[in-house]
Amino acid sequence: MARLAVRLTPRAARDAIVGFDDRGRLLVRVTAPPVDGAANAACVRLLARALGIAPSRISLTRGRQSRDKLLEIPVEPADVQRLGSRHGGG
Repeated sequence: MARLAVRLTPRAARDAIVGFDDRGRLLVRVTAPPVDGAANAACVRLLARALGIAPSRISLTRGRQSRDKLLEIPVEPADVQRLGSRHGGG
């Protein structure tokens, strides 16, 4: 099980996983607005697709109404690290 800190930017031009910032957070951009959980759901779907797992397996444990989120994902931490590097991050 991996815990992933995410910095989410809603209302972006396109959905994208940008990479990791200097604080270790995965930067994620989604086109969905931060209304009624739409941006959170888009973030979970994007990460699930990138990791090859069902969105229902990802748990948002902190940050429902914040740009900073903590997710629990049933993958190895190394898989999460590779996710950031595959998408241009560090």
